[in-house]
Amino acid sequence: VYILFLLFQILGAAILGFGIWILADKTSFIAVLQMSSPSLKTGAYILIGVGALTMLMGFLGCLGAVNEIRCLLGLYFSCLMIILLAQIAAALVIYFQKENLKGELSKEVIKLIEDYDPADEDRRNLRDAWDYVQAQIACCGWTGAKEWENNEIIRNKNNTEYPCSCSNRSKDLVEGRGFCNLEEPVNGTATYADWPVHEQGCMDGVEQWLKDNLGIILGVCTGVAVIELLGMILSISLCKNIHSEDYTKVPKS
Repeated sequence: VYILFLLFQILGAAILGFGIWILADKTSFIAVLQMSSPSLKTGAYILIGVGALTMLMGFLGCLGAVNEIRCLLGLYFSCLMIILLAQIAAALVIYFQKENLKGELSKEVIKLIEDYDPADEDRRNLRDAWDYVQAQIACCGWTGAKEWENNEIIRNKNNTEYPCSCSNRSKDLVEGRGFCNLEEPVNGTATYADWPVHEQGCMDGVEQWLKDNLGIILGVCTGVAVIELLGMILSISLCKNIHSEDYTKVPKS
């Protein structure tokens, strides 16, 4: 019993930490997602609240089990049921709204590429986040490198520069940000086909990453749901045992 309640404390701490990480992370794809969907930040606050509530419920459940307090066990069961239903609802919303979320993200990323300026310190965190994504996933642009041709700085230099984080050459990735120059001279205006960059767009790379890690994601979600169900079953069983306790064995005065 106590091990299960301890698991809820750990689970709550993990959810709480994940929510804080979403808010604090400024150097990965999460930062780009926050830009495209403000609801992600709201979701992070919800995760922090759920994590804190789960930790509190673990404590109250343990307290109720030790002292055989039916009220606390009932409250524990009710909160777990609400959390589980909220998780199911959130999963359904994400599933049915995935195309809308994908469209919003696409618009924001394309706008980020068009406005990308290494000298703009106000958007440095966002630039670094997108450079990190392109370098780590080995991709360029959202659907392909051609989108970078719409960048004002690159266009003004006749496409003789390209984003370093897109490069497939290790020496460009040492810098990993800003623009790199074409080594070979090009007659007239260059095109993205002249750049030594990855051909894959980041949209395909992100989708592939999700497919490759889908088993882990589903496994974690299933594990959390199983632990919550076990907690609900355990709390109801304890409540029933406390209620049905045989008081006829108590000595009469």
